[in-house]
Amino acid sequence: MLLSRVAENLYWAGRYLERAEDTARIVREHTNLLIDLPLRAPVTWEPLLAVVGERSDFDERYQRADEASILKYLIGDPDHPGSVLNSIGQTRENLRTTREVLPREAWTAVNDLYLYMVSNHTDGVARRSRSRFLERVIGESQRVVGILTGTMRRDEAWDFWRLGMQVERADMATRVLDVLAGSVLDAPDRGAFADVRWMSVLRSLSALQMYHRAMREPVSGPGALRFLLFDDRFPRALTASLGEVEAGVSRLPRPDEVLPACAAARLHLAAVDVDTLDADRLHRLADDMQVAIGVVHDHVAAAYFLPVRATSGS
Repeated sequence: MLLSRVAENLYWAGRYLERAEDTARIVREHTNLLIDLPLRAPVTWEPLLAVVGERSDFDERYQRADEASILKYLIGDPDHPGSVLNSIGQTRENLRTTREVLPREAWTAVNDLYLYMVSNHTDGVARRSRSRFLERVIGESQRVVGILTGTMRRDEAWDFWRLGMQVERADMATRVLDVLAGSVLDAPDRGAFADVRWMSVLRSLSALQMYHRAMREPVSGPGALRFLLFDDRFPRALTASLGEVEAGVSRLPRPDEVLPACAAARLHLAAVDVDTLDADRLHRLADDMQVAIGVVHDHVAAAYFLPVRATSGS
């Protein structure tokens, strides 16, 4: 068994790198949505603050919720713990202390990405350089995952890295569905440009092409929700991420301390009827799933990261 400190650092490195990549992808797709929709279609940047759940912190430090301020906050704000800059920095810091269990190439790739972020994060705010910058962040994040997938031994270090990544991925999927998909269902003119908006939701999770392969039908609200919630062969679908979390926990010591929370989250999702989901039901589902994922995280922390309590007679 790994030292709890090493296990926790690997878990959080997986979470932070996934958070950085997902945030960059969401910003990229929202930028593309502005291009795809006509000028008369109402689109603001404020939903991105709702996705990351940090509106109150933003309002305390920024005077206006305009494009430049929101993107600075999400991408390069050194005082925002969830910015892409800080997420990459936290990934680097967590891996710096665990280099002995990682392929050297992975550490080098993360360090290079961090140095790029420090020098170039302002490029993510300006429209003319944003696409190139975000593609670099997403591509380099995927490169790290590819190095680990191709060269890391499948031991407990691997399991904790993957566990953190999948917990974060599941949490982000619920946020995208809650805010971005919910906004389509909630719109008074839901039929106006609905296909473009649903395609944007799918692209926010890199799911559009795989949706077409799996569903073989035009993009629609029920189809997109069914795919993103229940397709267990698509790795960014919620049910697939929860399944990976459960599988990862099963390979670790003392799985019985965490598996009931995993099973509860999957059972709650399995009970959902997509055909009855309106905006309110989707919001409630997302809230319930975020709570369930939080419970899984708490059980993981209690089982593997928190100091072991002394037992009587020890």
